[in-house]
Amino acid sequence: MAFASTRTATFGISRSKRISVGTFTNASGDTGGDIVTGLKFVDTFVWSCSSHFGTEVIKVTKNSGTGGTVALVTSDNADGDWMAVGL
Repeated sequence: MAFASTRTATFGISRSKRISVGTFTNASGDTGGDIVTGLKFVDTFVWSCSSHFGTEVIKVTKNSGTGGTVALVTSDNADGDWMAVGL
């Protein structure tokens, strides 16, 4: 199994802001992948790793030209939750 991300909800918080939330999982040997937030543009991205003690996200990159897609690089086999704020 490879990196997987699931968007569990998207809702509006004002006329110009929306929030998407979801989860991500990695199999053994996997260290991240792309998260499709469902937003047109991401202003803020927050994550939390829950798979095991000491797991951390190493890098988050907003992919230019791909709208609301965020690249997440994690330590091996990390699982967790994410939240994106944008339009």
